Parts: sequence; structure tokens; C-alpha cells
Amino acid sequence: MSNKVDLEEKIVDGQYISPVLPENVKNYLIDIDGTICDDIPNEEPERMATAGLYPDALETLNKWYVEGHIITFFTSRVEEHRDVTEKWLNENGFKYHGLLMGKPRGGNYHWIDNHLVRATRFDGKFTDLIEKKVTIQVFEK
Repeated sequence: MSNKVDLEEKIVDGQYISPVLPENVKNYLIDIDGTICDDIPNEEPERMATAGLYPDALETLNKWYVEGHIITFFTSRVEEHRDVTEKWLNENGFKYHGLLMGKPRGGNYHWIDNHLVRATRFDGKFTDLIEKKVTIQVFEK
């Protein structure tokens, strides 16, 4: 199976708008520290090369990759940590499409986008996702 995903063109009122993924493909943005491995702060980069792997994260993310989903790591690690991060990901066998550095630190993220965004808080174990009803904040109409 090819892991290249073709975006679908969208036309609204005769004008092209941003393309979208096919409905069956998810675009996962995955944190690194404390999510797929030990939580290593930027202030201790010497620990990044030997961070302890969370095996369930490796298994689940590689499964999603093989299923055709997009896997992009989105980390608060800074650009100067890219080489050690890529080496660690590759040595540990992660399959992924991209690595975005420099995510703002501190949590309490609110992502505002014109595309559908679903957020899932990691709470200690990677598994397939399940449906659950929750309360969210939205813009007033």
C-alpha cells in the first residue's frame, strides 16, 4: 500500500478552496515527550537520544500508518533537536510522514481552524480510538 495520500479538490461557489483528505483518512498530529516516550524537557537534550519508548505508542501509530493515515509528530522540541529526534524515531521503528518542531510549550492548547479538528488527550496508554460524548467550547453563532 502506498502511503501517499491524494487530497480531494474542493470547489465552493465556483472557487477552489483548501483541499481535504478523503473521508476515511485521518491526519494525526502526535506529541513526542510524555506521549510516545519519557517526558524530556528541552533543557535536558542529552536525554533525548536514550528516552524510554512507550511500546503501545509504536504499535498503534505504525498500525495507523499502515492503514493509510497521516502521522506527523508535533513537538515542543526546538529545531536544534531535530537530528537527535529523527534518529530516535528511526532507531525505534516509527513510521511517519512529518516532524514539526517548535510547538508552543505549556499545554492548554486551543486549535482554531476552518477544518474539522478533533483533540484527544493522551492519558497513559495508546489504543485504537473509541467514540465518547464530551462537552467542548465552540464559537457563539
